[in-house]
Amino acid sequence: MDTFGHRFQLELFGASHAPTVGVTLRGVPATLPLAAGDFTADLLRRKSGARGTTPRIEDDTPVIDDRRATDGTLTLTFANRNYRDADYRDFTAIPRPGHADFVALRRYGSLLDGRFSGRMTLPIVAAGVVAKKLIAPLCVSASLVEMGGIPADDADAVERMLDEAAQEGDSLGGIVECRCTEVPVGLGEPFFDSLESLLAHAVFSIPGIRGIEFGDGFAASRMKGSDHNDPFIDAAGHTARNGAGGINGGLSNGNPVVFRVAVKPTSSIRKVQHTFDFARGEMVDYSVPGRHDTCFALRVPPVVEAVTACVFADLLI
Repeated sequence: MDTFGHRFQLELFGASHAPTVGVTLRGVPATLPLAAGDFTADLLRRKSGARGTTPRIEDDTPVIDDRRATDGTLTLTFANRNYRDADYRDFTAIPRPGHADFVALRRYGSLLDGRFSGRMTLPIVAAGVVAKKLIAPLCVSASLVEMGGIPADDADAVERMLDEAAQEGDSLGGIVECRCTEVPVGLGEPFFDSLESLLAHAVFSIPGIRGIEFGDGFAASRMKGSDHNDPFIDAAGHTARNGAGGINGGLSNGNPVVFRVAVKPTSSIRKVQHTFDFARGEMVDYSVPGRHDTCFALRVPPVVEAVTACVFADLLI
């Protein structure tokens, strides 16, 4: 399904190699002020063209169809002008290792014009801009904290690693950390609609996500309770540490909600891989054609912010 949310709902449409991509939002108050300029900052953070990102450059300017006052919808559409259908021709015979080509062909009989592409995160980021306005003063902020196993703030090492991977025709993954402040107590439900469950659902809708951890995360399994617990320091429920990541029993506890997301290396790489040619029925050496990110984790922080803000908007409306 391409629809997410209940009270604040987003529905994606289009594809990477189709004329447009976009999102229709429902549940946005007609009184919420919106202008085209509101989207600029986050869309630029996601935009390609910087070192380590795909050379495919699109305008990424939203066309806004605001019908909140009549049928309660807000639609944001983006034109695709710089796509190359020829880049996709090989993938039916030789599905890219690590990509969705094989499962898409088996399930749908086609590659769906790039429906699984990272291009689909563009309208998600746009939806997140609206959601962030709705949830203020709750604030969501994400940043890349690790790339290829090194701290992301080591600029020289990051540049060297990106250049080496690009020269080899290979790719890199990374870790994105998200911090949510001014979160009220009690958002979420026990068990199936726990705040962690809702956030994880949204985060795993981002292409290429391989894991998520809250607070101490997997390190908690190696800690003692006295180390992992969060002692209270005031009547508001603030704690001396935040090993739980701001969530207890599926409910926000009033401390910052903190989680980290693992982003896999880009599947589409020029480096030769030995894989199966389904048309010829034999193993072949294959180099993926086209324009792809060396490390798309560089562009993931605003996407993580967007899906997180959408979850909070759905809970707060």
